[in-house]
Amino acid sequence: MPKNNLPKHVVDVWPEVLKDVDVQVVPLEYLHSVRVTFHDGKVWEIDVEKSKAKTDLNIEQSLEELFAEYEDAIANVDFRLDTERVKQDITKRTHQFMKKRK
Repeated sequence: MPKNNLPKHVVDVWPEVLKDVDVQVVPLEYLHSVRVTFHDGKVWEIDVEKSKAKTDLNIEQSLEELFAEYEDAIANVDFRLDTERVKQDITKRTHQFMKKRK
């Protein structure tokens, strides 16, 4: 099974950790946007951060419905990570883990 490596611009933020990451699932909390490119050249930029503010919107379900409805027309889906937040959370959790191990 091939690895789902992160794009170079994401790995460049923290290469010693992110270069070998195999991505299967991305938690919604770490996404700031989703870029959907269609076969006809159209591009939809979905601002996940703004969508989180809408309490009546289930973002995960909405994205699943969008992907299902336009499955045949979609050429590419690019999940844009908040890499700084990922780095901060991993650093914090690693520090806590190492502190408890002493």
